[in-house]
Amino acid sequence: MCSAFGNCVTAENGAESQRERNMIPVTEFKQFTDHQPAFRVLKPWWDVFTDYIAIAMLMIGVFGCTLQVMQDKIICLPKRISPHNLHPVQNQTLVNITSGQFVTPAMLPLSRPTSRTSIEMKGLKTNLDLQQYSFINQMCYERALHWYAKYFPYLVLIHTLIFMLCSNFWFKFPGSSSKIEHFISILGKCFDSLWTTRALSEVSGENPEEKDHKSSQKSHQVRVAPGLPNAESNLVKTQSLRSIPEKIVVEKPTVSALDKKEGEQAKALFEKVKKFRLHVEEGDLLYSMYVRQTIIKVIKFVFIIAYNSILVSKVNFTVDCEVNIQEMTGYCKFSCNHTMAHLFSKLSICYLCFVSVYGLTCLYTLYWLFYRSLKEYSFEYVRQETGIDDIPDVKNDFAFMLHLIDQYDPLYSKRFAVFLSEVSENKLKQLNLNNEWTPDKLRQRLQTNAQNRLELQLFMLSGLPDTVFELTELQSLKLEIINNVTIPATIVQLVDLQELSLYQCSVKIHNAALAFLKENLKVLRVKFDDARELPHWIYGLKSLEELHLQGSLSPDLSKNITLESLRELKSLKVLCIKSNLSKIPPTIVETSSHLQTLCIQNDGTKLVMLNSLKKMVNLTELELIHCDLERIPHAVFSLINLQELDLKENNLKSVEEIISFQHCRKLTCLKMWHNSITYIPEHIKKLSSLERLYFNHNKIEVLPSHLFLCNKLRSLDLGYNDIRFIPPEIGVLQSLQDFTITGNKVESLPDELYFCKKLKTLRIGKNNLSVLSPKIGNLMHLTVLELKGNHFEGLPAELGACRALKRSGLLVEDALFDVLPSDIREQMKTE
Repeated sequence: MCSAFGNCVTAENGAESQRERNMIPVTEFKQFTDHQPAFRVLKPWWDVFTDYIAIAMLMIGVFGCTLQVMQDKIICLPKRISPHNLHPVQNQTLVNITSGQFVTPAMLPLSRPTSRTSIEMKGLKTNLDLQQYSFINQMCYERALHWYAKYFPYLVLIHTLIFMLCSNFWFKFPGSSSKIEHFISILGKCFDSLWTTRALSEVSGENPEEKDHKSSQKSHQVRVAPGLPNAESNLVKTQSLRSIPEKIVVEKPTVSALDKKEGEQAKALFEKVKKFRLHVEEGDLLYSMYVRQTIIKVIKFVFIIAYNSILVSKVNFTVDCEVNIQEMTGYCKFSCNHTMAHLFSKLSICYLCFVSVYGLTCLYTLYWLFYRSLKEYSFEYVRQETGIDDIPDVKNDFAFMLHLIDQYDPLYSKRFAVFLSEVSENKLKQLNLNNEWTPDKLRQRLQTNAQNRLELQLFMLSGLPDTVFELTELQSLKLEIINNVTIPATIVQLVDLQELSLYQCSVKIHNAALAFLKENLKVLRVKFDDARELPHWIYGLKSLEELHLQGSLSPDLSKNITLESLRELKSLKVLCIKSNLSKIPPTIVETSSHLQTLCIQNDGTKLVMLNSLKKMVNLTELELIHCDLERIPHAVFSLINLQELDLKENNLKSVEEIISFQHCRKLTCLKMWHNSITYIPEHIKKLSSLERLYFNHNKIEVLPSHLFLCNKLRSLDLGYNDIRFIPPEIGVLQSLQDFTITGNKVESLPDELYFCKKLKTLRIGKNNLSVLSPKIGNLMHLTVLELKGNHFEGLPAELGACRALKRSGLLVEDALFDVLPSDIREQMKTE
């Protein structure tokens, strides 16, 4: 016993304080399970269940550890023995508790007593102090107590922490947590977005305003039927879980109308979902980690059950201890009491029950992981329920996370699916587009085009605003570089629409809109990159009069446009193709009965096999531009109704065949410009019906006098050649109104030129002229006079006689204009 009882109490109190300081609070383990609250949507019921079981096991471990620290682990006493086995040591005293007499070892009998004289030992005094008992307890605890009985609470704690670590590791690992955080962030925004409800109602084909009306009627019917039973009333009002997102509340008009900010936010969400899907679908890191951590937990469960079932019986209440410390205490055998054995045995059984339930749950998780195809996710039920048919199925980690979301709430994946739909995205873009392009803003962009039609031109938009179809006065619609153009049925409101231009646009058209265009559209212009981009509906526009196609076609156009296609265009009069043809497609020949104008711009590709042109006898205008022609095609001479021929930008060097044009008695316009022609044959005089002749941008040096025998010429363009002299026979052209000789080497003009009194335009710039004849005053109808680029030192005052000539029509250097008399200058400046 302690020599000073107060000191013993003080020591015990100090030990208790130390134990209290060494207690392990449960909050210290919070970091192992603490994750963002939003992550709960990725925890199915079995993960939540096992988390609670882990908390219960953790409490068992913490409770056991606390008892280990706060209470004595074991209490030992010297083992009771017979007197003849007693080995007293010096100063050892035995106490007879009943008689109260002290007995020394010398007083004890040395011979074996008989049964009658056996002495009952009572109150053996050992003279052991507190330190010796503590030493004995510690020695017996370390050497006699089974290790399982000693470390059971610590094993529970370690195993539980490993379970918790396995369950939440994928939420902490950088490679997986970043994907999860990004997914949860996008998922929450998609779920809360006002566009989700809007899309689920509108994309399915029902007008939100109509749904509002139906909803109000339904609520009104419920209110006016007070006689219905409560159960029936609740049945009418209650909606299924999957119909909740489509519910439109009448009191909240914002559901059916998004402002600009909300529309931009939804647009940004679509972009985030696209990028996230591309990133996550590439691998299966999340799925692999989840499978592996579940397998680890199952292995751990089997291991715990195996060794605990065997060792739980090793936790005993009493323990015999034999320690060779007789020299220190006088005893070597002790009987010890494991104070927490009974409690630990109960806790171990409870712990095994929890581990069993935990392990069975993990086995179910493995069954779920391997029985179902979790790397693929189908939105089939969403497509059927919402009517959004283009929602794509997903795979890999994206699919796995959606499967987990369904275990939490299928409503999340349904609302998330809206942002995977291109139809929904296009609907949102359309809404934003309509908000941006109001009818008033569109009217400000209206202008009159070259065909004198009121035209609206839209360039590089995300789509076609619906507000366009509110401009009922619109006559021409021009769309350039606009993807996903949808022409709706509302185009029927454009009663004056006659011309449509689609330049590099992907177009879809409503059946009602197509029927309208078949009856009303007169001019269609299509520019494309590939022949497969040509919309097939253009071949059914029976009222179409002009078709302009521009884009890259294969050398054999018949493979891209079927034989029957253009044949259906019964009203087609003008066909222009800017492409890379090698021959005239047969489909064009099929339009010969009504086609009047054919224009082929071939971008330098050599055009051969032109004999099919002979069949197009009704052609009045033919343009073969940049077709690498070296001679005038003979098939052209068979076109008896031809009025205008344009052979611009070819490789013509000689035009001797021009005499054959005398069979084309209606030919009034001949354009041989931008070639390599070196001379004009004399038999051009045979083309007596010519009114317009263009030989500009060639290499002509001499003008034959027979050229001016084409006395019906009204326009003659010889600009940009090497001409030095103009024959005086030009005076014969009394009908000449437009004469151009710009960019030549002419040094003087014949006086006979001024006999052409009907001249309105005279272009003689960029020559070597030094004097302008005063006879210029004879050209009373002159409105355009180009003189720039010559060597004039002055201008004749007779220019004042040209009353129709104004300053804007006089193209001359300012210094020369200032030389004119002031009254003439003032006259020309007066518009």
